[in-house]
Formats: sequence, structure tokens, C-alpha cells
Amino acid sequence: MVSTDSIILVNMKPFYFALLLAVANTIQAQPPLEQFLSHPIESGFASSPDGKSVAWIVFDHGKRNIMIKTGNEPARFLTDYQQDDGQEISNIIFSPNGTKLLYVRGGAANRAGQNPNPASLAEGAEQAIYYKEISSKSPPAKITNGTNPVFFKDGIKFLFSKGGQIYESNMDINATPKLLFNARGTNSSPKFSPDGNEVLFTSYRGDHSFIGIYNLIRKSIRWIAPDVSNDNFPVWSPDGKSVAFIRTPGTKIGELSNLTGGVKFSVWIADAETGKAKMIWKSPADDGGFSQSYPNTPLAWSATNRILFFSEHSGWNHVYSMNAEGSELKDITPGNGEVESYTFDPTNKFIYFDGNREDIDRRHIWKSDVVAGNPVAVTSGENIEMYPAFAGTVLYAFRSTSNSSKTLVRIDEVSKSVIPVSLIKSTTFSTAGFVKPEQVIMKAPDRTEIHAQLFIDRNKAGKRPGIVFMHGGPTRQMLLGFHYSDYYINCYAFNQYLASQGYAVISVNFRAGIGYGRDFRRVINQGPRGANEYQDVVTAAKHLQSLPEVDMNKIGLWGGSYGGYLTAMGLSRNPEIFKAGVDLHGVHDWSFNGMDATNYWGLQQNELELAKKSSPVGDISKWTGPVLMVHGDDDRNVNFQQSTDLVEKLRDKNVKVELLILPDEVHGFLRYESWKRVFENATDFFNRNLK
Repeated sequence: MVSTDSIILVNMKPFYFALLLAVANTIQAQPPLEQFLSHPIESGFASSPDGKSVAWIVFDHGKRNIMIKTGNEPARFLTDYQQDDGQEISNIIFSPNGTKLLYVRGGAANRAGQNPNPASLAEGAEQAIYYKEISSKSPPAKITNGTNPVFFKDGIKFLFSKGGQIYESNMDINATPKLLFNARGTNSSPKFSPDGNEVLFTSYRGDHSFIGIYNLIRKSIRWIAPDVSNDNFPVWSPDGKSVAFIRTPGTKIGELSNLTGGVKFSVWIADAETGKAKMIWKSPADDGGFSQSYPNTPLAWSATNRILFFSEHSGWNHVYSMNAEGSELKDITPGNGEVESYTFDPTNKFIYFDGNREDIDRRHIWKSDVVAGNPVAVTSGENIEMYPAFAGTVLYAFRSTSNSSKTLVRIDEVSKSVIPVSLIKSTTFSTAGFVKPEQVIMKAPDRTEIHAQLFIDRNKAGKRPGIVFMHGGPTRQMLLGFHYSDYYINCYAFNQYLASQGYAVISVNFRAGIGYGRDFRRVINQGPRGANEYQDVVTAAKHLQSLPEVDMNKIGLWGGSYGGYLTAMGLSRNPEIFKAGVDLHGVHDWSFNGMDATNYWGLQQNELELAKKSSPVGDISKWTGPVLMVHGDDDRNVNFQQSTDLVEKLRDKNVKVELLILPDEVHGFLRYESWKRVFENATDFFNRNLK
């Protein structure tokens, strides 16, 4: 006799088989995280003086190495570091004859004098200068601890910085570096005169700074127009007889720097021998600060005797050109768009700059006459091009797309072709599963226009959870493709991954960020003075809720640094909208003087009460949603105690808190394994709390 249970079981077998097959197919259709995260990242371009060789840095699964290409030879790796140890490579520089390279390996020390060691290497970590003969098969040789090497004209010796002083050394591994000169202050940024006999430098003295010149023959220092001001960014004239620099006011008693403000600045020219100086241009208002700290080249003096500088007095961060007397001032990068970097062409008659001119949520390269301006587009379209540079007469840049990360390319202006310099392949990365980010333009409650990017796989059926992403900074802008910053390359990849896992993600460029002009970045009542930008996060969430593909009751949010702050704000202020959040090293109490990011807003004692109210910890009475908090305990930007404090307060309130603590990691996680762990934990967290 056959039981009815057996009959049911037999009849159900095809159903169970079909169900298991469907589940298996679903699992198989979900691409792995590494597929999105493991695209090699290229950066740090350098070229030999003759333009025949170029070198750059490749980051692949945490391994950082230098790649080089000479003439028509194929590109090859010059170094062979095989560990994901978090030791950065920077400051690549060719010798004058192009046969040698110097570079720096390791990061700068924290306040305690400790170099980043995110892999917790038992031997510790250091920041050191290495030397490599390009034609030699011998491994690189460590010369000395230090950073920012600059070759002498003979190519045998070099200058470098260490401990706030300038040293010189030869390239012998047994060399004993010697102090170039002994002077008070923090002395940095050495620049050789055109004849190689003198060194221009900046000496920071706390409330003021000087421009100095050290004569290598006379072994003497002379100061350029010393004043109570802050003098910075000095450059030599083409003939070496004059020096240009930027002057900003000295620091008054009790005065603090304020990220949301600006400073008055002026451009000065001095006789390099006598030190006598005169002002040749003055900003109309507080149009400086950001314009000098954000771009790579705040001030330049071209071989055609034009002086170029950045200013925001038009409402956008633009490059201005004038002659050495201060006349013929011209905005040579006009239009509604920011300029982030530029380079001279070999003639010095043109600059090539990158920015979001005529494509506000991307970056492209433009060419402009140094005297007349009249920008002409060099690149355009749906890709992103940034950091133009020349090697000889050949134009290089870095390019990213919606499904490929930052790659070094060669640009042919005539054919409009953009050609990768090397074809580095990852065994784990694939463009399959990426979606094309959609531009979203929204109106906040106060009618401010807010831009965002939407990541959604429209081939997936049914309702899905929504996630709001906020960048850090806040002086950042997310783009319609892979970013130019390593940190946001990883964030962009994770947003793409979340979309592949059945989420709708909106990346919101909230006010206080860059890319939309000075007034947008300097909006009043932001951050600790009222959190004005938080309304943009809510606006983005409501946009998600309005989409027919999104379950309006399943909205989460995530972000790092300033984005971590806004994540915690969402969970504490609007629990009816935000059901779960992932907070990476966020600021949680603006009133806490932790010698960290909170110091950059210039808060006075009478503002601390408002700062507290503008913080997540100001009111956690409504906080009920679960949170995953991530922090590296060697964070040099946001004090680790910002997380300690909030976690303990939430635990006291019995809010569900999950933690991922990364011992010895810094703010911008240096290891590939760290990013992978963060995103694996975040995915698991969102799956459990939003799906």
C-alpha cells in the first residue's frame, strides 16, 4: 500500500526540481562582487624630459606597481610588488637624461609619526625614496626615507623633503643625506631655478609663511618680500630673474580655517635678487582658498611670459591668464563649468584642461589659447577624460567609462582617436552586469536643482529596494561613469554591483559639493551650521520612492566620511524613510574637537550648540533602524572616536549596531582586501535588512 504522503512527494518532485533549478539560475545570474571591483586602476603619469618614455602606476587587486613605455616598445612593468600591503606609490620622476627613475613608496606619517600600515606588517612601514635604472633588470634600490624628490640638473643628486625640512642626496644606497640648509619653520616645495644654481621654497611659520631662495653656490638664504601674510605657490620666471607667488592674509588671533568660506588673495611678482615685490592682481572678493588648494597648479609662469592662476570670481573655478605686468587679464576657460587641472602644450601657447564644461556630470578635455582663450573641445561623448599631460608632442590623459575604470590613453587630435597605452587585463573583472547610469535632475524643497546618477537594471522584473549613496568631502562630485579618485572608483563599482543584485541606487550630488559652481559649494547653513544639504538626501530618497520599480517602504542609504555623516543623519532624522544604513567613518558630532575633519569648518565656541544640533548625535531619540558602521582605527581624517561615541550611545538605546573595524587602516582604505570586505559586509547587511 502506497501512502498518500508518498504520492504527494512523488508528484511534487518535478515542482521541487523546477524550483531548485530556478533558484540555481537566479544565483548563477548574480555576478560576483569582484567582477565589478577588480578593474586595474591607472594613475600617476610621468614623462621623461625628452618625451620618449612615459611611466605610470597600476593598482591591480591591491598590488601597486610602476609601468613604463619607451618609444614603440610595448609597455612593461618596472617594479614587481606582489602584496596587497597598502603601500602607495607616488612622486614618479625621470632623471634629466631619462635613464633613471625616482619614486616614493609608502604613505605620510600621522601625528604620532607612524606611517600607514594597513596590512599590520610586523616589520612596520615607512615612506621612502627608491631609485631604478630603467634599462637594468636589478630590483629598485631604497635610497632614503623621505618624499617629493626633485633631480638636480646633473641627474646625479636630488632634493627631497623629510620632517618639514629639505635635504639633498645622491643615488647611492649607502648615501648619507644632508640637510640642504637650516631654517626655521616647515620648509617644502623646492624648485630649481632655470640655471640650476638656486632653489625656491616655501617656509611655513604657523600664522604666516615666507617665500625663500637658497643659493647653492653662496650657501645663503634670502627672503622674498617678507610680510605678515601667507605667501605660497612660488614659481620662477622663464629667465630666472623674477618670482611670482600668491599672497593671502595672515592668520589673526582666534581665526580658524573654514572650508565653507573663501579668502582674499593676490598675485605678486618679485625681483629674485633684491626680493622687492609688487602686486599685479587682486581678487575682487574672497575668491580664493578652494582655487588654490583643490587644483594641482594654482600658479604658473609660461615660457611665453604669461602668468596663469585659478580664481572663482566668475562663480566657477576657472583659469585666468595675464602678462607679467598684470594687464590683459583673460578668463581662458569661460563658461558654466569647473576646471580641475591643466597642462601647457610644448609651445606654451595653449593649455589643455579638464572640466565639466558643456557636460556637467562628466569630465572632458579642452584646448585653449593662453592669450585669447576660445576653448575648443578635444574630447566629448559619454566617456570621461581627465588629467591631460604631454610627453614631447604626444597628448596623454586618463579615461574612464561607465564600465571601465581609469586607464592611461594617448589622444590623437587629428583623428579624434583615444587609444589605451597598454592593455592590462584582469582575470576577474568583466563589463557584463554593468548598467548605464542615468542622469537625474531633481528639485529640493527650497527649489535648488540637484543632480544625481541612477543605477537600475531595468531587465529585472518586480519591485526592488532603493539605496541612496552620498559622497564624502563634501567637495566632491560623482559622475556618469567611473570616477578619477581611487576612493570613488570603488564606490562607483559598488553602486553598480548593488544594481546587479536587484537594488535601485541613486548617487546624489548634494549641495556643498563641487561641479555646480561656487554658490552651490558655499551654500549657507551647511554641515555643522544647520545641515542644509541633508534636504537633498531626502529629496533623492523621495525620488526613489516615486519610481514604479522601487518598493517605497524599503529605502536604505550608505556613504563614507561626509557621506557617513549624512547616512547617520538619515537614520536619526527620518526613520520613516530610511530603514537601514551603512556608515563608513562618518562624522557624528560636529561639536567634538577631535583634531580631525571637524576642524576645517572654523567653528567658534558660540557655534558649538548649533553644531551639536546639526549632528546625528544631536538627537537619536527616533533612531530605530539597523546600522553597519565601518572604521579603520588609523583614520587621519575622521577621529575613530566619532564612531566609538555613536556606537556606545546606540547600544545604550538598544539600536541594532553591526561593526566592521579595520585595525591599522586609514581613512581612504589602502588595501583591496579592505574594500572587498567592506562591500561584502555591506551587501550582506542590506540583503538581510532590506530584502
